[in-house]
Amino acid sequence: MSSGEGEEERVPLTERPEWSDVTPVPQDDGPHPVVPIKYTEEFAEVMSYFRAIYLSDERSPRALTLTAEAIHFNAGNYTVWHFRRLLLESLKVDLHTELDFVERMANANSKNYQIWHHRRWVAEKLGPKARNDELDFTKKILSIDAKHYHAWSHRQWVLQALGGWEDELSYCSELLEADIFNNSAWNQRYFVVTRSPFLGGLEATRESEVLYTVQAIIACPENESSWRYLRGLYKGDTTSWVNDPQVSAVCLKILNSKINYLFALSTLLDLLCSGFQPNQEFRDAVEALKTSDLDKEDQNIARNICSILEHVDPIRANYWIWRKSLLPQTA
Repeated sequence: MSSGEGEEERVPLTERPEWSDVTPVPQDDGPHPVVPIKYTEEFAEVMSYFRAIYLSDERSPRALTLTAEAIHFNAGNYTVWHFRRLLLESLKVDLHTELDFVERMANANSKNYQIWHHRRWVAEKLGPKARNDELDFTKKILSIDAKHYHAWSHRQWVLQALGGWEDELSYCSELLEADIFNNSAWNQRYFVVTRSPFLGGLEATRESEVLYTVQAIIACPENESSWRYLRGLYKGDTTSWVNDPQVSAVCLKILNSKINYLFALSTLLDLLCSGFQPNQEFRDAVEALKTSDLDKEDQNIARNICSILEHVDPIRANYWIWRKSLLPQTA
């Protein structure tokens, strides 16, 4: 059956012959409600009839129609959604039409938890054959709001439960090409390289992903997401992170440019604290960034980095002061 009820010009339930046998159950707020809510007449009527069919546990097509109307008035009513699921199962409704209904509801309520929970339930019932519809659905949402939490969460569930990994890395690349600062796309990219059954995990993808990320960093060194992603590619393998020349080299390149070098400095500091041994090029690059009010005699490169960061990153000045206090006093 169609699930688009409640979207045409509405006829009151009291005027519909098919509901003449139902006695509505009004909301009981008690004799002296403290802060009564002024519901619209239409909403109050729909919910009164819904209470009646809910209390009688009526499993009928008209009950399903009524849940659509109730959701139209309040898409966050979890009791209505729950009862709708019971009806869908009892009536053996074609769940593909239910996906259409959910999509219409999501057009105006895309950040409603109940809608996404219901959508997942439907997709789970349909199984792998719903995969493409779900991936397309999230793409539509993300084309409007690229950082939509619910859409990303649902998409990750679809990939793990229903499949569809094959093109996901390319999709992430498309999003990052459109907006390199899209931290959600970076997060999804990491999700794919660490979870996809086809890519082999971090070790198998590290070389190509490091190359991709280094290029992204060079293009926008002020983008913290790409720096964090680079560090994440070495999760659980600090030795490889410290010893990979690509990591230190991109830090040096950005430092020598003397533009947008905050994250290059902080990454170099982390490398130093993890055992990286800098050559003179690194020392010279850091020295060149010191301002006149900094100690020119201090030869400890890590302390110098903290001092520079304290000035160029004033929001986190106290953090850099704390980091500096942890460093050894030797050069």
